[in-house]
Amino acid sequence: MAVSAPLDLDGPPAGQAIRLRAITKAYRSGVLALGPVDLAVRRGEFVSLLGPSGCGKSTALRLIAGLAKPSSGRIEVAAGSPSQRGHSIGFVFQEPTLMPWTSVRHNVGLPLQLAHAPAAEIARRVDAALARVDLSEFAEAYPRELSGGMKMRVSLARALVTDPDILLMDEPFAALDEITRFRLNDDLLALWRELRQTILFVTHSVFESVYLSQRVVVMSPRPGRIAAEFRIEAPEPRGEDFRTSADYAAQCREVSRALAETGSARVRG
Repeated sequence: MAVSAPLDLDGPPAGQAIRLRAITKAYRSGVLALGPVDLAVRRGEFVSLLGPSGCGKSTALRLIAGLAKPSSGRIEVAAGSPSQRGHSIGFVFQEPTLMPWTSVRHNVGLPLQLAHAPAAEIARRVDAALARVDLSEFAEAYPRELSGGMKMRVSLARALVTDPDILLMDEPFAALDEITRFRLNDDLLALWRELRQTILFVTHSVFESVYLSQRVVVMSPRPGRIAAEFRIEAPEPRGEDFRTSADYAAQCREVSRALAETGSARVRG
């Protein structure tokens, strides 16, 4: 019998932002989609979840965010600042999901409006979030006037406007061209260095995961489990020198090999 897993607001052990303990997710059909998964993410760490389609990467993010309930196990999320109730999580989805009938400013400010924040506070925090993603001059533009990369920047600003402790990102750059994706990767790293939020980033791209992350967690095909983990060694700040280096290529090969082996093991099984 499945047991609903509680979200532990007392939080994980000191120094950790997220802790998954034997988490599983099964659908009503009986298909086991995820787990069991045990994962710890340190405060301020940038971790990528890498794996094939359907392995439960996005499901894991939704469980952490409280958008779905695990079938069993325990999820612990670190509390926010003393002024916050519980924890603060920002979520960036694969699609920008912007409201087409209103401006960039109002799209970014929506979470604060729903929280009934004062108008002056909303204006101040929206301005700050737009400045962080270099979109201040497009505050009054509408989504139809923006490129794909700019729309994703708006989505990121909307996640940042609440000043979250944890940022969950579900393949946010997958649909973008390579040049735009590289630029947004660099911008995301700059934001992470500035804000030092905990980031859990889902991607299908080995190259993106190695470039962005301090740690890459490779997941197996469904039911998704952790098959391998890699600590990414790179000079900071990362940039084009790292992206074109032999060390980067070697680490990408190592992660690619582990990803391929998880698929081969499933086929042999």
